[in-house]
Amino acid sequence: MNQESNTLAVIMGGGRGTRLYPLTKERCKPAVPLAGKYRLVDIPISNCLHSGINRVFLLTQFNTASLHRHIQKTYHFDTFSGGMVEILSAEQTEKGDSWYQGTADAVRQNMIHFADRDHDLVLILSGDQLYRMDFKKIIHQHVRTNSDVTIAALPVPSDQVEGLGLMRVSDDLAIEEFVEKPTDPAIIENLAISDALQASMDSPREGKHCLASMGIYVFNRSALVESLDNEMTDFGKEVIPSLLGKKKLSSYLFEGYWEDIGTVRSFFEANLLLTNPLPPFNFFAPKHPIYTRARYLPASKINKCEVDHTVIGDGCIITGATLKRCVIGIRSILLENTKLENVVMMGADSFETHKEIKRNAAKNRPNFGVGNNSVIRNAIIDKGARIGSDVILDPANKPENYEGDGIFIRDGVLIVPKNAVIPNGTVL
Repeated sequence: MNQESNTLAVIMGGGRGTRLYPLTKERCKPAVPLAGKYRLVDIPISNCLHSGINRVFLLTQFNTASLHRHIQKTYHFDTFSGGMVEILSAEQTEKGDSWYQGTADAVRQNMIHFADRDHDLVLILSGDQLYRMDFKKIIHQHVRTNSDVTIAALPVPSDQVEGLGLMRVSDDLAIEEFVEKPTDPAIIENLAISDALQASMDSPREGKHCLASMGIYVFNRSALVESLDNEMTDFGKEVIPSLLGKKKLSSYLFEGYWEDIGTVRSFFEANLLLTNPLPPFNFFAPKHPIYTRARYLPASKINKCEVDHTVIGDGCIITGATLKRCVIGIRSILLENTKLENVVMMGADSFETHKEIKRNAAKNRPNFGVGNNSVIRNAIIDKGARIGSDVILDPANKPENYEGDGIFIRDGVLIVPKNAVIPNGTVL
């Protein structure tokens, strides 16, 4: 077996996703829609498949139904490839009945499911990051350097490292020190990349930088089993620091675009960046497409609209609308004189029939989408939302952490939750 086919990929589904709430109210983080037609989980799975890794496990425990449906309808492999994408949710066993207590504990609880799969390496990934990476490169470096653990690392300016795990490495990329989320300026200064290593990068950077963990690990199988033979619950906080001086730890230098979609603001901005003519993450890569569910939707219909820097998914009907810097998801319906600016709209899971539209009218309930003469700015509209006519939604000058009338404000972004109903004439 080559090194990639001898590797299992394990994608962490994350905890409750409180920082992404209410986008995670009814779904886990990997299932959150992205870029008009994808899900966050499509990113790491597509990176795996392009890297020759087709045995993937997803570890989840909160609100998994949406993720299950997406995986089952998207990732199918022929009998002869040996490929699969399998969801492993927290479960009661003879050894315990607790939910995952952290990233390391999640992997530990599922080791029994990995044991009967032929593999020498385990690639551990996050399910809520936006990036492209050829995992063959980190795997080949891991084998070439005879490392026990290799951690993907991103150069980050020293004044922007808050909340990140940092590592100090030698010029040959061996990890000499690892500190999870340091706040002491003296410690951060001590972890800065050496001038020699910084000069050797493909794109030399000005100013002090540190190497931050991307939460992407390659473990030798035996090293992973040994490192989890304890009660440690988290890789970054406990497991990795405990291995220093005991195992050979190396860093893999990654210099491309990477975004941790951990907050409402980061999710919002990462989506809006996709509307740029050449965004930092480009879905238009013909040799490396991002895979997702094939829905066989019709092409979108755009009638008498003003559209500027906007991404529009399949199956949309947009009439007489003005769209500026928006991501419009599948099956979105926008009626006349609607104005959207800096909006991420996720669309709907189905079209409404004429009978359903008549029933909505009888109940004075808006249809899926946005009604006539509505104005929405700096907002995320989740799937299945019904926003009536003459509605004005804008988080400007509103209190942070606002909740009311089915509307939320988080990180300065207004959120209309999944399946919310916003009546005609609502003004916020």
